[in-house]
Amino acid sequence: MFDYKEELKKIPHKPGVYQYWDSENELIYIGKAKDLRNRVSSYFVKDYNVNAKTRVLVSKIRKITFTIVDTEIDAWLLENSMIKKHQPRYNVMLKDDKTYPWIIIKNERFPRIYWTRRIVKDGSKYLGPYASVSMMHTILGLIKETYPLRTCNLNLTKENIDAGKFKVCLEYQLGNCKGPCQNYQTFDDYEHNIGEITDILNGKTNTVIRTLKADMDNAAMNLDFELAHKLKRKFDLLEKYQHKSTVVNSSITEVDVFSIASEEKYAFVNYLKVMHGTIIQTQTIELKKRLDESDEELLTLAISEFRTRYNSTSKEIIVPFDIDLNDDKLKFTVPKLGEKKKLLDLSAKNVMFFKTEKIDQYERLNPDVRTERLLTQMMKDLRMNQLPKHIECFDNSNFQGTHPVSAIVVFRDGKPSKKDYRFFNVKTVVGPDDFATMEEAVHRRYRRMLDEGTELPQLIIIDGGKGQLSSALKSLRLLGIEKQMTVIGIAKRLEELYYPGDQYPLYLDKKSETLKIIQQLRDEAHRFGITAHRKKRDKSTLATELELIDGVGKTTSEKLLKYFKSVKKIREATVTELQEVVNLKQANAIALYFGQKNTPVS
Repeated sequence: MFDYKEELKKIPHKPGVYQYWDSENELIYIGKAKDLRNRVSSYFVKDYNVNAKTRVLVSKIRKITFTIVDTEIDAWLLENSMIKKHQPRYNVMLKDDKTYPWIIIKNERFPRIYWTRRIVKDGSKYLGPYASVSMMHTILGLIKETYPLRTCNLNLTKENIDAGKFKVCLEYQLGNCKGPCQNYQTFDDYEHNIGEITDILNGKTNTVIRTLKADMDNAAMNLDFELAHKLKRKFDLLEKYQHKSTVVNSSITEVDVFSIASEEKYAFVNYLKVMHGTIIQTQTIELKKRLDESDEELLTLAISEFRTRYNSTSKEIIVPFDIDLNDDKLKFTVPKLGEKKKLLDLSAKNVMFFKTEKIDQYERLNPDVRTERLLTQMMKDLRMNQLPKHIECFDNSNFQGTHPVSAIVVFRDGKPSKKDYRFFNVKTVVGPDDFATMEEAVHRRYRRMLDEGTELPQLIIIDGGKGQLSSALKSLRLLGIEKQMTVIGIAKRLEELYYPGDQYPLYLDKKSETLKIIQQLRDEAHRFGITAHRKKRDKSTLATELELIDGVGKTTSEKLLKYFKSVKKIREATVTELQEVVNLKQANAIALYFGQKNTPVS
């Protein structure tokens, strides 16, 4: 039997990493803490376990082990490496199955520079990885155009070159290589170029440009115009590249920038590596939540992962909110203004774009994912306690107080269910009384649903402000069902959402999907109401017109419309067809009225 109280006594008040094991002796969770005992004990406090997934995790714990470290930062790094190694069931899952490319400066005499996806520990320098392959090729293209380097794999030892073992190739003839294989380019000159290339790859383009400018001026002063022209070409290429790649002031020498965007089950974290105002590395990763982790927990994990992956030594980390990590060697900055805020905003744009793209991709493959996400978001935004799978919206329509109609449109799983649309001809209201009309429509609708045992909607939307909402609530209270669903009113002018009893309206973000669904419901109810109202009005007008025919009264005109469905069909009907509804005299009169298209029968 697992006795957590006895286990807790063994755990010290020290920073470290803790591991939870189940009855099968399988590692199910890894976490970090600046105080191991306090953190682990918090899992077994009843008030803490508000999340169902966390309660399941705690119920499976049968053993606790831990590793003590010197600092909180050490615990942070150790946690990340252990999660990657063991991938416990209840830890956040880093979804990143790509092998990103690196730029390699080969460990050899007269180093080659090229890209690779495979890292070999042979002393070569690897810069990257590059999440954007196009960015990597742009940089390699700049290097090739600016610094002619060898591309062959010859063993260019001093002895081999001095012995004359090699001959220059076509690359030399094309000007893409300076021929170090035949001592046409010195080792020192080649190494100087490699040093400048390394600076460019590390974002120190400004330093290289300053050096080139000085060398160019010296060449011009010494009347070496050919050299000055070559240096000027390099200078122009690098300056053009710098203008394209610099996003902030070059005084921001070395920082890491992170931003996060969360969903119900996933989170996305973007990373920017900035050197001298230039972004030299960028990537966005996806994290799958396991225990309803907070944004701070997820971002902390991602920061550790990125810094390890990119071998980052930046002392400053720009983040969107405060992070509870204490270390004298690291500075966490939450900028409000200036160049650093500009970087954070850029990172946020990247992560939001990535999130939107990923979610769209998931939802195209599985439409049910979108429906569930949309309904969950609506439930949160509208402060509901159940998913709004069935929504109904009411709208009244009349023309100068005549022919009033109440329309009801129905959405199921966020989509119109047109077969369930209904409209009511108002029976108990005299004159243009919008409130009384709404009261009658709501009462008739749900009285019938209760009588038939039909499932009630989770959300009712009333097109109108507080007055219409109050009228709808009167009917719901009378039926005793006002607490079984959420009822809101939407005012047209400012898209204000009113709740029963709330003094002030709720305003949703104009771009929110919840508001868009509500607007779609409102517009659909309005369209359907106008259509029903127009049909009723047209029918009334046609009935009045038929009554102008000699021998045709109100009852006869209604019979004709009911049988033929439209005045067009009445107009086109033969006398014989008309006699299915009226007598011969009336049929002849109708035929004569509509232009004598039908020959009267005597």
